[in-house]
Amino acid sequence: MHPQLDKNRFDTCDKLMDALEECHRQEFLKQCLGLCNFEKDQLTKCLHFTRVNDSKERIKRNRDKQAKWEAAKKLREEEEYGKNGYLKKVIELEMQKKN
Repeated sequence: MHPQLDKNRFDTCDKLMDALEECHRQEFLKQCLGLCNFEKDQLTKCLHFTRVNDSKERIKRNRDKQAKWEAAKKLREEEEYGKNGYLKKVIELEMQKKN
């Protein structure tokens, strides 16, 4: 059995988890002869699909969060140095002239 199964996290695979557990409970011989493999394969596919979708959603949220952070950073720099960092470039040129 999958030790990492959490019915709250994988609620879409709940019925498959129950079916596999029931198959394992019925007879030990069924489990040994691989008669529960269909349920196990279906559960594995469901868990994989759920995990991949969760990862995609998490990546999308992180990218959106990063984009917001970058936009806020750019806004702060524009407020401090003007559009396209014009004042920062002027300051750098003045520093180069002094050196």
